[in-house]
Amino acid sequence: MTPSRDENQATPPAPPRLCPRPVQRPAVDPAAARVFGRPPGVEGGFAVPAGAPADPRLRAAPPPPEALAAAFSRPSGTREVLQRPPGAIRPDAEPEGDLWAADTDPWRDPGAAAVLGAPAVPEPSPAATGEPPAGARLSLREVLFGRRLQPSALALFGTAVLLVGAAGGLMGRWTAEGGGPLTDPDVTLVQVEPAVDRPAGSVADVADRVLPAVVSIEIRTGDQGGFGSGVVIDGAGFVLTNNHVVSPAAGNPDATLETVFADGTRVPAWIVGRDPKTDLAVLKVEVANPTVAQLGRSGTLEPGDGVIAIGSPLGLTSTVTTGIVSALDRPVRLQGDGTDTNAVIDAIQTDAAINPGNSGGALVNSSGAVVGINTAIRTLGGGEGGGSIGLGFAIPIDDARAIAEELIRSGRVRHPDLGVNAASVTDGTSDGARVQNVQQGSAAAEAGIVEGDVIVRVGERGVATADELEVAVREFEIGAPVPVALVRDNRPLTVTVTLKSD
Repeated sequence: MTPSRDENQATPPAPPRLCPRPVQRPAVDPAAARVFGRPPGVEGGFAVPAGAPADPRLRAAPPPPEALAAAFSRPSGTREVLQRPPGAIRPDAEPEGDLWAADTDPWRDPGAAAVLGAPAVPEPSPAATGEPPAGARLSLREVLFGRRLQPSALALFGTAVLLVGAAGGLMGRWTAEGGGPLTDPDVTLVQVEPAVDRPAGSVADVADRVLPAVVSIEIRTGDQGGFGSGVVIDGAGFVLTNNHVVSPAAGNPDATLETVFADGTRVPAWIVGRDPKTDLAVLKVEVANPTVAQLGRSGTLEPGDGVIAIGSPLGLTSTVTTGIVSALDRPVRLQGDGTDTNAVIDAIQTDAAINPGNSGGALVNSSGAVVGINTAIRTLGGGEGGGSIGLGFAIPIDDARAIAEELIRSGRVRHPDLGVNAASVTDGTSDGARVQNVQQGSAAAEAGIVEGDVIVRVGERGVATADELEVAVREFEIGAPVPVALVRDNRPLTVTVTLKSD
């Protein structure tokens, strides 16, 4: 048999196999080897073999906590590791969810982060921690009366409480004294002698001299009463006041009239005489050596002169107010409610505060002389029902002196009279008093004055209103011939009138 070609052909040699490249191991730094290398005689991990001496260069880790060891250490009597290959799982075990899925790597990624939480174990009991359980608490009654404490302990406790209380009280007092600088019980203020400077002519000097001569007047009629002021004008006990002050007591036997002096002395008073047309009256009191006011001259006053009002406004005795003379020769009509006063006065106007109760009091100048008798005020509401607004009026003492002397001599006063009734008029260019009617047999009728005449002047004084006509006539004596200028049918005319008595 001829051998086949394949049999005669030699087997080609196998190709050479590549061996793994030798692992390059770089040289180890001696310093790193001393820190991270295995200790001498140790081949495996860093665990020190049993019986081997401990290397002083290494710091052994402390033993793990008991809770961690119980949770993560190997069971007792086994050397099985925690990570096992998949083949070690029992064939009959059920797969747990997707843990062993085909596309899942069964081994944990060494680069994954691991977080160690607190162990899921209950809090240690007091017995395990070595802390004794809390005992029962004692009440105050058991402490004091239950004989649970020794008497010496109670005494010591009470002493400590007393000492703490005393220390707290002292500390509180010191704190209060030091923290309350607004009060000081031991303070004494230094007082010096006052340097009083009241020169002659000052308000205080004038008031000191005039106040004893100004009295308060009180009137009682049944269950009603009133009050006003008065001025002592004579050493015999004569007091000058307003008629509207004493008018309610005139002719009433049940009325009582008293004067109260600055020192509080009360003295009964009697009416000597009254003059309703000038609103003046004179009283008489029985008092020994009264202080008498000095009477001045109102004719010397000028607007702007300083004046002082003294009286009992609203029943407040010995009240002093100051001001100036605001105007002179101011005609003011007075109509006292409940009185028979119906007068027109040629008043001194002042801004010194005057209120109800000032009526009859003194208006004095800077030298202390009486220059007027305070009589009326003008308010926004009218009359005397309101308060002072700086518009007060006083009867000039030159007029009041003559009236007072006549009342003291005879008890009544007679006034010059023209014998006409007039009303205030104006034509836009001039003012005057138009005669409404002429009394038969009067001075005006004898002089030829007729109804419709407009009187514009009496003597040297111009007349602009009916009230001004009345005060202008009163400046003359009874029986005196007086030139009267008037306008009749738009023509000026002057007649001479011989004044008669009212």
